[in-house]
Amino acid sequence: MTQDLVPAGELAARNPLRFPNESAAYRHARQALLAEEIELRRHIERVAELRRALPPGGAVTGNYRFDGESAPTGFAGLFGDKQTLVVYSYMFGPQRKRPCPMCTSLLGAWDGEARDMEQRIALAVVARSPIERLVAFKRERGWRHLKLYSDVDGAYSRDYFGTAADGSDGDQAAINVFTRRDGIIRHFWSGEMGFESADPGQDPRGAPDLMPLWTVFDCTPEGRGTDWYPSLEYGGRP
Repeated sequence: MTQDLVPAGELAARNPLRFPNESAAYRHARQALLAEEIELRRHIERVAELRRALPPGGAVTGNYRFDGESAPTGFAGLFGDKQTLVVYSYMFGPQRKRPCPMCTSLLGAWDGEARDMEQRIALAVVARSPIERLVAFKRERGWRHLKLYSDVDGAYSRDYFGTAADGSDGDQAAINVFTRRDGIIRHFWSGEMGFESADPGQDPRGAPDLMPLWTVFDCTPEGRGTDWYPSLEYGGRP
């Protein structure tokens, strides 16, 4: 953001909102917090600008094959008619009885946004289980809009960190963004925050956090907590 910006504190002072029965102490603290929230918004945009300005990433040269819900496809087919592709690596390999609850929670939210996203980009969810298994779970969850693909031989998952780094059969959640420009498909960006970069007392998380669940919890007095995670079922219901 190269333009001159009004100081965050000054913007916060323009806030006209006041709520019933709030104290002077509450309003003073809330105005200070508002200034920090404005600074956070600006920092998010600065980081997004840096991300958009990345130099070209590595060319995608692997002969990746996927089973889609209607037909097999190569990597280029995941783009459809778009120039940018977001691929989420879903922790639902054939060794798992059930998929990862955290991944499932995130994808449940994305299903409702998928048609909006696909106005501008292509979105694909890739897992190593057979496509029939993925589609069966999609129906169980009532997902309507996500496009699921089976990584036929696991090659894509190995190259783009959808499997455990130790070479085991374990799954690893990953998000990767690819571009197709002038006929060349390149890797653009990937979430690279993991256990190595986690802050003390926090689970590993990316920034921005892709899960709406945590964004909402961050606005509450309880916060994210440290001992609760999404489940595939609550009281026998998904």
